[in-house]
Amino acid sequence: MSVMKRIGIFLITNLLVMTAISIVVNLLGLRMDGLWPMLVICALFGMGGSFISLLLSKSMAKSAYRVQIIKPGMSHPQAARLLAIIDHMAAERGIKTPEVGIYPSPDANAFATGFSQNNAMIAFSSGIVERLDDDELAAVAGHEMTHITNGDMVTTTLLMGVANTFVMFFARLLTILIDNALRGDREGGGLGYFGYIIVVTVLQNVLMLLAYIPISAHSRHREFKADAGAAQLVNPVAMIDALKKISAAYVPDKRNTSYALAKINDHRRVSLFATHPSIEDRIARLQAMI
Repeated sequence: MSVMKRIGIFLITNLLVMTAISIVVNLLGLRMDGLWPMLVICALFGMGGSFISLLLSKSMAKSAYRVQIIKPGMSHPQAARLLAIIDHMAAERGIKTPEVGIYPSPDANAFATGFSQNNAMIAFSSGIVERLDDDELAAVAGHEMTHITNGDMVTTTLLMGVANTFVMFFARLLTILIDNALRGDREGGGLGYFGYIIVVTVLQNVLMLLAYIPISAHSRHREFKADAGAAQLVNPVAMIDALKKISAAYVPDKRNTSYALAKINDHRRVSLFATHPSIEDRIARLQAMI
């Protein structure tokens, strides 16, 4: 998906949500002149926080996982091979070669991160490098390269930004309605300062939990697409074999769970909130490509 198409979808989504808000507010008889500034502030915090996280994602991942960036001449036995594979794929896809790194972890996993197609990084765990053969590692590299060329990091950031914005906004809107209902025609009353803070916090958590359902569904969809990209860049059988070994070699890594969404597999039970499909479903999709 092109950058302009992603931005277009983002703008249309915002327009539809804004229209829905206007209809709801008018039906409730509220004045929008006081709500627009609140919505703008929520957007600044919601979208701003997401994009700051995206801008810092690569440096934060390097620090959190102690990623050692591969340089030409590095003594690691698989370093030159990984760098050559990804360099070839980047040339084929017409992008700048991402930084390639290895991080210490017994878990067989990998992830891609970065602000854009030409400012990205692919990191492999030491466990995945040790367990997979060359073709399987190439398939994993193709999976992560597809995430980069599809712009998945940016798309996810836009979705998270929209979710953050409207979760913050609706939590405050609902709290205002609750406060007004408790206050009635009396002077004073209502939630009070601390009551307002507590209700906003609770509503934000509940609404964010609900917002995470479509975000997770999108994440599962992009994993299928990344697997298909790996199958095209290498072959379906190599990706199938890689997924089988990744699933069998699971070792919990509690060092930083915030990157679970970015990894090739998060090992969690499939549910409405799962960011990855089951290994069995992914393998079935790949087998259909053979």
